[in-house]
Amino acid sequence: MRDSILRALQEQGRVSGEQLGQRFHISRTAVWKHINELRRTGYEIDSSPRTGYSFVKSPDLVIPAEIALGLHTSIMGRRILYREEVASTQDEAGEVARKGAEEGVVVISERQTKGRGRKGRLWASPPREGVYFSAILRPNLRPTQIIQIPLIAGVAVCKAIRKVTPLEPRIKWPNDITVGGKKVAGILAEMSCDIDRVDHIVVGIGVNVNTQCSLLPEPTRGIATSLAERCGEYVSRVRLVQSLLAEFDALYTTFLVTGFATLREEWKALDSTVGSWVKVSDAEEEMKGKALDIDGEGFLLVRKENGDVKRIISGDVSLIGRDN
Repeated sequence: MRDSILRALQEQGRVSGEQLGQRFHISRTAVWKHINELRRTGYEIDSSPRTGYSFVKSPDLVIPAEIALGLHTSIMGRRILYREEVASTQDEAGEVARKGAEEGVVVISERQTKGRGRKGRLWASPPREGVYFSAILRPNLRPTQIIQIPLIAGVAVCKAIRKVTPLEPRIKWPNDITVGGKKVAGILAEMSCDIDRVDHIVVGIGVNVNTQCSLLPEPTRGIATSLAERCGEYVSRVRLVQSLLAEFDALYTTFLVTGFATLREEWKALDSTVGSWVKVSDAEEEMKGKALDIDGEGFLLVRKENGDVKRIISGDVSLIGRDN
C-alpha cells in the first residue's frame, strides 16, 4: 500500500488525503500514517490542509516502487524483491529460484553483509552507496554455455553506466568492469543444472556507485573505484538500476533469439583484454601470454610465450601491458 501511495504522489503531483483514501479504499488516517512512514524512510513530502500532499524529493532508495516507475522490460525485473539488508543477494535469489521463482525475478538490497564475487572473494557492500542485485534466469542452455551470460551482463553494465554518466567503462575478461584501470563493478553467475541442461542461473551484479572507496577494506581499497569518484558528483542509483535492467533485458532477449555470435562483437567493442599481454592464474598453472580473442563460446584465447595457444576456461586474468 505504501508503494502504491508513493507512486500516486510521483505521478499526480499534488493530491489530497481524501482522494488517496478513496483510490485505495483506506481512511485518511491510514493515508497519513503511510505518508509519515515514507517521510521516516527519507522521502520529502509536502503537505497543506487545503491542497493535500505533494512529492518533493526521493532518498534514492532502490525499492520496487522507485525502480518500476518508467521501467519497461519484458523479462528483467518483472518482479522485484527488496531487502533492506541481506547476507548476499546471490544466496537469497538462489533460494527463491530453488522454490520455483519465474525468470526475471530480481532480488535487490541496500546492503550485503557477506557479498561475494568470483571464487568466494569478498564484495564490500556499504549501505545505500552501491547497487547490489541478483537476477534469476531460466535459459535453454547447456552448462558449458554459462560463461556467455556474465559476458552479456558485462555489456549491459557498461552500456548502463555510459547512459547515466559521462564515463567510458571497459570489460576485463571475463566479468570485471573497470574505469581508468580500476574495478568499478563485478558480475557473478551461478547455476543449477543437470548433465546437459541448465535449470536456472542466478546473475549477481555489484556496482560501486557512490561508494567511498578510501573506506573500503584492503585489498579492495587499492584496486577499486566508484562512479561518483570518477564523475566527481553523486550518481542516482535508481536511474542506474533502471538503465541496467533495461540494457540487460534487451541483450538477453536478443541472445535467446540469435545466440551469442552477434553479442560477441558488442562485447569485443567494450573489451580491454584482447590485444593485451596478460598473466593467467588457474588451478593448473600460472602463465603469461598475449590475449588473442574470445572464441565463439566466450572463452579467452591466449598465445603463451612458447607460441602455443591456450583456451582459458576459467582463471584470474591480470593485464600486464600492450604492444606499442
